[in-house]
This record gives sequence, C-alpha cells and structure tokens, in this order.
Amino acid sequence: MQATEFPKRYTPEEYLALEEQAEFKHEYHDGEIVPMTGGSLNHNEIITNFWALKTQLRRQGFRLFSSDVRLWLSQYQRFVYPYVMVIEGEPVLYQNRTDTVVNPKLIIEVLSKSTQDYDMTDKFRYYRSIPEFQEYILINQYLVEVQQYTKSDGGFWIYRTYESIDDSLKFGTIDAELKLTELYEGILFGVEQ
Repeated sequence: MQATEFPKRYTPEEYLALEEQAEFKHEYHDGEIVPMTGGSLNHNEIITNFWALKTQLRRQGFRLFSSDVRLWLSQYQRFVYPYVMVIEGEPVLYQNRTDTVVNPKLIIEVLSKSTQDYDMTDKFRYYRSIPEFQEYILINQYLVEVQQYTKSDGGFWIYRTYESIDDSLKFGTIDAELKLTELYEGILFGVEQ
C-alpha cells in the first residue's frame, strides 16, 4: 500500500514569516501558499497609468496603494495582493503590520489570461466580505474593456462596462474620472506578452 502525501498547510503567521524572506510574492489561500504570476508590459503600464489619480484622491481623503501592500480577508482566511487599492481615510492594519491592510473601499485588478476567471468570480466574492468595499474595477489588458461593479445603497452590485477608447471611467464611490485614452496610454494591443 502506498502512503498518500498531503500538502503542508500553513498558519497565517507561518506564511507571513516565509513571505518576509521570499524573493517573489505569494498569496495565502486558507493554509496553502500560492506563488503569484508575473506581469506583462501592458499590465504594468495600466497600473502605472492609474497613478495619475493619486494627487486628486489624496485631496479628497483617499489613499492609493499598489500591489506591494497585502490585503487580509479574514472570513476566507486569505492574504492577497490586489493591483490597486483605494482606502478612505487611514488604512486599518492587520495586526499592526505596515504591509497588510483590511479596509479598501475600491479595488482594481488588471486581468490576465491566467487569473481572469479567478478575478471575476471567487476573488470578487472574497472581496465582497470586506465591509468597506464598495467598488471593483476589472481592466482587460488585451483589448479596450473595463468592467465596473459598484455597490448600491441597497446592497446590490451595479455592473457597467466601458468598451470604447473614447469612454471615460466614472467611479461610483470616489469623485474621480479617468479617460480610457489615459488608462490605455502606451498599451500595445495584439502583441503577445
């Protein structure tokens, strides 16, 4: 009889200790440590283009964070690295760690072929467990397409899509607008990256 091997399960504390020493980022999925995939040139360019909003948001009392800051999802026991998070006021830290927050109001993800199904389904469900979470933006890096989910006062999620380069993304939870020409500036469509 052959023994069955079970993958090692880690506690959140073990994961955080390992992540501090890791050369590359990993997510934590309820005991499992999952390596993150690398980004493409388009992916990075889109994230960089979003930083045009930083000064405008800071004046309104919002803070913008990149994928170097982790998000703890307590209900689902997950640490993840959203590409952009917007927090209203001061960040609420997980166990006083300056690298992990729990209270984003707006989350932005750039879709890749390897993660788009996860970002659009399970990850969105996990994000909805955050009480402060009000808006989710998904950006396609392969063609002009931005999906926007905004939580209504009644708790329903309203969906809107932008598919023309002449559109402007009008945020539902912050007083800001971003032209898709600015968001997709420098993007090379049709180039396999």
